[in-house]
Amino acid sequence: MMRTIETTGVVAADHTITLTLPDDVPAGTLKLIVVLPSEQPDVKPPFAWNQLPTYDLEFADNIGTFRREEMYGDDGR
Repeated sequence: MMRTIETTGVVAADHTITLTLPDDVPAGTLKLIVVLPSEQPDVKPPFAWNQLPTYDLEFADNIGTFRREEMYGDDGR
């Protein structure tokens, strides 16, 4: 059975780590997983939304109405 404990540790100049675990953790060898913060630079999007091209559109005033069959076809979908 696995158990997850989230805690913090102190890394010394000699690259050793000291951490405190709960009292119910038995003494002995443990498997530890260390998570380090990413040092990758922030990724910028390839474009900004306000730099997208704009187009002037004209709409017809007399669009009218359509029957269901004209919009969806013979099967009604």
